[in-house]
Amino acid sequence: MSGNESRLQAIYEITNREPFTPAPSESLDELWATNVFSLSKMKATLPKDIFKSLEKTIKTGNKLDMSVADSVASAMKEWAMSKGASYYAHVFYPLTNATAEKHDGFISPQSDGSVISEFSGSLLVQGEPDGSSFPNGGIRDTFEARGYTAWDVTSPAYILETENGSTLCIPTIFVSWTGEALDKKVPLLRSIAVVNKAANRVLTLLGNSEVAPVNSSCGAEQEYFLVDANFANIRPDLLLAGRTLFGRPPAKGQQFDDHYFGAIPSRIQHYMQDVERELYKLGIPAKTRHNEVAPGQFEIAPVYEMANVASDHQQMLMTILRNTAKQHGLVCLLHEKPFAGINGSGKHVNWSIGNATQGNLLDPGDTPEENTQFLLFCGAVIRGVHKFGPLMRAVIASASNDHRLGANEAPPAIMSVYLGSQLEQIFEQIKEGKIQGGEHKGTLDMGVDTLPLLTRDAGDRNRTSPFAFTGNRFEFRAVGSHQSVSGPLVTLNTMMADSLNYIADQMESKMSGGASLNDAILAVLQSIMTEHGAAVFGGNGYSEEWHKMAVEERGLKNLPTTADALPYLQSPEVKALFSSTHVLSPVELESRYEVYAEQYINSIDVEAKLVAEIAKTRIYPAAMRHLTDLGGALTSLKEAGIEMDRSSLDQVAGLTKTMLEKASELSEAITKHDFADTEAHMQYCATTIRPLMDEVRAAADALEGEVADDLWPLPTYQEMLFIK
Repeated sequence: MSGNESRLQAIYEITNREPFTPAPSESLDELWATNVFSLSKMKATLPKDIFKSLEKTIKTGNKLDMSVADSVASAMKEWAMSKGASYYAHVFYPLTNATAEKHDGFISPQSDGSVISEFSGSLLVQGEPDGSSFPNGGIRDTFEARGYTAWDVTSPAYILETENGSTLCIPTIFVSWTGEALDKKVPLLRSIAVVNKAANRVLTLLGNSEVAPVNSSCGAEQEYFLVDANFANIRPDLLLAGRTLFGRPPAKGQQFDDHYFGAIPSRIQHYMQDVERELYKLGIPAKTRHNEVAPGQFEIAPVYEMANVASDHQQMLMTILRNTAKQHGLVCLLHEKPFAGINGSGKHVNWSIGNATQGNLLDPGDTPEENTQFLLFCGAVIRGVHKFGPLMRAVIASASNDHRLGANEAPPAIMSVYLGSQLEQIFEQIKEGKIQGGEHKGTLDMGVDTLPLLTRDAGDRNRTSPFAFTGNRFEFRAVGSHQSVSGPLVTLNTMMADSLNYIADQMESKMSGGASLNDAILAVLQSIMTEHGAAVFGGNGYSEEWHKMAVEERGLKNLPTTADALPYLQSPEVKALFSSTHVLSPVELESRYEVYAEQYINSIDVEAKLVAEIAKTRIYPAAMRHLTDLGGALTSLKEAGIEMDRSSLDQVAGLTKTMLEKASELSEAITKHDFADTEAHMQYCATTIRPLMDEVRAAADALEGEVADDLWPLPTYQEMLFIK
């Protein structure tokens, strides 16, 4: 079947599909957490003393009593089997941004030829998947295969249902035989522990006698695209790279802003409802759904949860988005920029820290100028962003996110803090040594008696800021849509712990020297604003003026590509941060640099090979057939005495020649392998390979506007974005 016949067949299949039959509606009470081995299920099935011990570990972070494992395993197995599960899986999160799982059966053969179902405490607590083929950044040689998974009691076990059956899934950590973290969870758990310890120091200095464990919270807004599978399956670039490497923008894109928050198409709403049904069964609190800015783009957002559970839930959410899409004849694209010329997708990570006794530590209250607790914790954030801005950029760096950062739908690659006008005024006053207060909340009267007065916040929001305060939390807007939220959370928690320890040290020093508590607080905050206030910016992050000011006047780093950003993982200050907090050892940090660099290089390599292949084997033949048909038609007309303009023929011939030459140049460039080091290889990808890919694409996209539509071999943007 020719390329165009495939396109026409895809359109026919989509427009003549059978109407989707929604699943039977169920109440939230019937669905909620039915597939989760929650505290309430533990309480109902475990002996009282064992439940109390386990609950204490989960809620307070106390060391796990390993003697409870057998009882928990038995209860967990009985519950899982009652839900139809015959297998269990230790689920872990390697350095791939994906989820990994090793399935084992409950079956245990007996000497008399019979079998029984068995699941012991030792099997619950520890597993041994092959650790040789997961990314490790040189920690171990390929032949060194042993790796361990270990039960994370703080994240609940759950049942994952598929068409082929159910599996008991147990969240675990994943470490090497020598004890290094090979996953995303271990550093996250460590970062939660260190921010708890540092926050306790500050809260105690503020006079709090009771301080519950402090944890970070996360609510990640997930953006994604949906494309009909009939189109995606005949686009090699979508299948292998997750984005379109070719495609001419349609006449209508997002310029009317009519898709944003528009009525959700019926087919998509059915999909969303099925996604939510699966999420609710897993206790994932999906709260918001809507159309995003770009055609074919959508968003789902949960309620905030504790960071570790939120990170696990985010991984499950991405899996469910993809799997449910297949059931609806769709493909869910989590790439940051699947379509050029329209908005890409992010994963805005809303982050805060708090506890049960002092509440949300980033809640300013109605009078933030009087809330010294908030001012100290917010000051810690400002210091952290200024000191470790390049690290924040590095942990959201990827080949795919490079397409998005700095564009109109995403913040720039310069890390800064937006506080809003009220808080910015207050922190400027602190810098001057005196707190007077700033703007406060007001009301908006719409001039219509039947409409209520609207509460007006003290400050606006800023979409151009990578790290913006939004009322009682910070929103890390630069995180990519396909990424695990664990890396950003580890960084935010760790740099927060570092700043809180700095604040505690300074306060203790000043108070031991005779300063009052309030004088010590003001002095520490004034010092922070003097040394680190350069990170605070409330203006247009897209403007050229800001880019110039940020770099030349404020000394901030502009790191536009992953090749520029990742080397900061090896900087002395970042190494010191993770070593001093024991969140990542030098070996573990080095491994992450090597893994993420390799992923960047491999991503560019796959895309470059696809660009050359598609240009040569699909677009070039279509262009040549067009030239043959057009040339023959012009010759026939000339023989009939009719002279026609040959400019279109010449233009197509010129573009085809350029595309083929650039594709050949790209193929040659891909073969180079003699690089001084990893950083040089990344820079080659960024400065040589990527520009060559863009040149091939420019010629090919221009050809799409000239070649006869009945010859064009790839589904077009117009078809993929607007035919659902």
